[in-house]
Amino acid sequence: MSNINIAIDGPAGAGKSSVSKEIANILGYIYIDTGALYRAIAYYTYSKGVEDFSDTKVVELLDEIDIQLRYIDNVQRVFVNGLDVSDYIRTPNISLGASKVSAIPEVRSFLLCLQRDIAESNNIIMDGRDIGTVVLPNADLKIFLTASAEERANRRYNQIKDTPNCPCWEEILEDINQRDYNDTHREIAPLKRSDDAILLDTTNMNQDETIAHILSLIREIA
Repeated sequence: MSNINIAIDGPAGAGKSSVSKEIANILGYIYIDTGALYRAIAYYTYSKGVEDFSDTKVVELLDEIDIQLRYIDNVQRVFVNGLDVSDYIRTPNISLGASKVSAIPEVRSFLLCLQRDIAESNNIIMDGRDIGTVVLPNADLKIFLTASAEERANRRYNQIKDTPNCPCWEEILEDINQRDYNDTHREIAPLKRSDDAILLDTTNMNQDETIAHILSLIREIA
């Protein structure tokens, strides 16, 4: 049987990464967090002093960037030019930067081959913004995972509230709304639900309920 590819798309803070990661662990699939790839580019760009993430400056830096996904103790770690940046790519400014660089066609092309190569040789769960529409248009199962902006802000705040310099809830909500606008209005591969994707609104669902529901969908095709 050929490899099984699961595409999970949705807006920022919908829980795609945590849900996809847990399902991959349960099924023994490889989890690919495509958002982390864009964050890695944003991080490198920012580290070079390019704070506006302008198209020209970001594209000029692509030739310098080598991104690798490594799985250490079954956990995905993101390396940029040999440096593990996994713990540095989740700040609000990098989140916003990732949204901006993901709108650049050259960046998307830069990462597309990497994403597809992994999918071709493994059972994978890949999450992002355009997995079902662009990256894996022939995925075996497509899910569009969403929740209200307020609920997504609640989840994000609870996730990081004990970390140093944690932004307030209102700032997180503003960031989510801005990212939603950027993701849905960009010209290249905007965030949208593909025609054959299953819509799953988790505003009133906890993570265990969401995982159980998606597992039942996967088991119907596996």
